[in-house]
Amino acid sequence: MASIRINGREVEVSAADDKPLLWVLRDDVGLKGTKYSCGAGLCGVCTVLVDGRPVHSCIYPVAKVGDAEVTTIEGLTQDPRHPVLQAWIAERVPQCGYCQPGQILTAVALLHHNPAPSAADIDTAMSAVLCRCGTYLRIRRAVERAARSLQLQAMQAGEQRHG
Repeated sequence: MASIRINGREVEVSAADDKPLLWVLRDDVGLKGTKYSCGAGLCGVCTVLVDGRPVHSCIYPVAKVGDAEVTTIEGLTQDPRHPVLQAWIAERVPQCGYCQPGQILTAVALLHHNPAPSAADIDTAMSAVLCRCGTYLRIRRAVERAARSLQLQAMQAGEQRHG
């Protein structure tokens, strides 16, 4: 039995050390938002965040999580006002929706590490997750929109601290 931190809470799991995090999340914890697709870490559909870093959970052994915080799409959607979620809605990104949890979490990680990404930065980061429907232009627009929103929030927070 091991304890891992998922979406801000400690969860007890009983899994072999080499069991992929994807299956721990889906089968052992019951979080179905993280999707299975290729099973080889090639498509990024299964992306979750481990201490804010995107990982392909289908090939990421649960033992590697250690004391890190795992964030899934369920954790992110606890606040529906999150700028990335709002941008996704505003830009009408999803078509079939299957890749969206991986896309959204990849965007969150990108904006955390690079709050003002160029179009090339966005394309590079987001290329880690394949979209079967080809909504890449909408994805880029949504990431750009979320970046502007986060920058505005940061400016407003700075004004409040100094105001």
